[in-house]
Amino acid sequence: MSAEATNPATPGPITPAVQRRRGRPRIDLRRLGRAALLGPAARDRHPDAIGHVVEAHRAHHPDADLDPLRRAYVLAESSHRGQMRKSGEPYITHPLAVTLILAELGAETTTLTASLLHDTVEDTEVTLDQVRAEFGEEVRYLVDGVTKLEKVDYGAAAEPETFRKMLVATGSDVRVMSIKLADRLHNMRTLGVMRPEKQERIAKVTKDVLIPLAERLGVQALKTELEDLVFAILRPEEYAHTRELVDTNAARTDDPLAEIAEEVRGVLREAGLQAEVLIRPRHFVSVHRVSRKRGELRGADFGRLLVLVNEDADCYGVLGELHTCLTPVVSEFKDFIAVPKFNLYQSLHTAVARPDGQVAEVLIRTHQMHKAAEAGVIALGNPYTSPAEEQTDGDGSRPVDGERADPTRPGWLSRLLDWQEAAPDPDTFWSTLREDLAQDREITVFRPDGGTLGLPAGASCVDAAYAQYGEDAHACIGVRVNGRLARLSTVLSDGDTVQLLMGQDPASEPSREWLEHAHTPVARIAITRWLAAHPASAAPPEAPAETRRPAADGPAARPAAADVVVDRPGATVRLAGCCTPVPPDAITGFSVRGGAVTVHRVECAAVGRMKSMGRAEVEVRWGDTTECRVTLFAESFGRPHLLADLTEAIALEGVAIVSATVEPPSQQRVRHTYTLQLPDAAHLPALMRAMRNVPGVFDVSRAHHQPTTGF
Repeated sequence: MSAEATNPATPGPITPAVQRRRGRPRIDLRRLGRAALLGPAARDRHPDAIGHVVEAHRAHHPDADLDPLRRAYVLAESSHRGQMRKSGEPYITHPLAVTLILAELGAETTTLTASLLHDTVEDTEVTLDQVRAEFGEEVRYLVDGVTKLEKVDYGAAAEPETFRKMLVATGSDVRVMSIKLADRLHNMRTLGVMRPEKQERIAKVTKDVLIPLAERLGVQALKTELEDLVFAILRPEEYAHTRELVDTNAARTDDPLAEIAEEVRGVLREAGLQAEVLIRPRHFVSVHRVSRKRGELRGADFGRLLVLVNEDADCYGVLGELHTCLTPVVSEFKDFIAVPKFNLYQSLHTAVARPDGQVAEVLIRTHQMHKAAEAGVIALGNPYTSPAEEQTDGDGSRPVDGERADPTRPGWLSRLLDWQEAAPDPDTFWSTLREDLAQDREITVFRPDGGTLGLPAGASCVDAAYAQYGEDAHACIGVRVNGRLARLSTVLSDGDTVQLLMGQDPASEPSREWLEHAHTPVARIAITRWLAAHPASAAPPEAPAETRRPAADGPAARPAAADVVVDRPGATVRLAGCCTPVPPDAITGFSVRGGAVTVHRVECAAVGRMKSMGRAEVEVRWGDTTECRVTLFAESFGRPHLLADLTEAIALEGVAIVSATVEPPSQQRVRHTYTLQLPDAAHLPALMRAMRNVPGVFDVSRAHHQPTTGF
């Protein structure tokens, strides 16, 4: 039985304006409870208790078969009979209220049937097999998806594991989460008689998990009311102050928004554009945010204008008239029709200014866009019904134009389902889920093959690698962002094109430093798991620079070739970056600060310079290890995909790329610089030949650059 059930008479933040937007006042649950106790109706009529549900459902789906609703109500009422909510109402009032919420948002019959039954398996003797036998597999799946796991079996892990179960079920059928959101909304509306500490706990989970899920599923009607209910519980003083601001504004004799709305109607009427112009009051959390942003509020700040039209083209026609005939605030313009938000939301946003300085925000959308903005995925109906089979809306139009967009696997949900499988325990899953959902914006980046990756704002190339390749991203050796080589730590922007460069070595390792740039759970969990399984692979902080892992530039490099400094056993040795010597190069060394010895090729220009300065040479020779690091220059003509081809040629030779840079083209020529880790120094000539064989490359040479400072 839902523990959140309490007194429905508790005053909440639902204003008359909010009720008007829903089209009817809140239902009297006590009256529904009395009706429920009257028992089932005859087979040829619907029980009085579900009359409001039937009315709301027919408004969206006039041809719907209502028999499943009648049968579901009869089963739910008889099963819950004798159970009471903490407030004293019969328990059946809860599934009735949840179903009415979904019906008003336009949910189809299967969702409403499952909603009426959503607590039967959890709280009564009804079984899932019985639900399947009487209502079919889809209803059984939805009821199972929202059924909580028992604390007696899972203990403290029951809540996180229940949410994990629901999210996995949502991955196959998004209607599971629709029912859960409506269930939580009704429980939040009726939370008043619970102990304060329990109210706060439930409100925090709602804030951290349910509200972000409502936002991602585009169900703004549920999200905004949940926000206000949570606001009232968790921040009562700020809520009371905000409510006082709203009440004070409502008592004003003048209404600047009404005046601007009438002016907008006149402009559109004169232009011959048919449009409905409404005043849309802000909910309390929105008013609170605006007050923190703008300081003292004026009349136009307490709401926005909503302009509804019939066709997409009319949206832009309205925009043009408003920007022509009124004073637009250009910085406020956003086009979410051409580029919809990831949660199905589409609208044009703009603002117009009055001569007195008051600014009115304006939302412009079609009626269908408005339905999707309010109800999100609920407005899509059954995600498994083809458009040709769908029921029509009350006005005869289809809920979705053309081919249906699949709402069951949006990018954020796919990422969540991927990483939750790797979460090792309920606590990690619970904390990571809240962290993931706290990302309030998503970006889209493009792959060279035409695919896309959805990532949270602030994600880096490390995150892109793990989003595309999973744990195979351990082998990532570099990245190009918008055609240019970049560090894996680079933070991506919406619309970037990302080409990940993958090595061929199956033993490739992620760098510990990648964790500093991993923003997504899938990346952090994969890297952490690998590091935990390979503790010896992490280089100690005091290790010499040549043996440390590169910071977010590629996989961890193996140690450079071992040198034996004659007469100084155990001395720290560094290979000079100016000439990157490798066996069997003739070498010499020079002492540097800290007692280390830097090794140069004998023909390196730096050697002659230091000898002319009187620096004493240190005798060095190669040890037995043949593994080495080298810097190569590749000179080429510019052409598409050259960098990818060069990188592939290097990887096919079994060589790891430690770092790479590309200079801007000059006279159609491009200079590439690679620092490479070779498993065997003797393989260097073959590697250089392979690079020279790449079309467009006319020379590959060892590094011979002049140092700018002495040692």
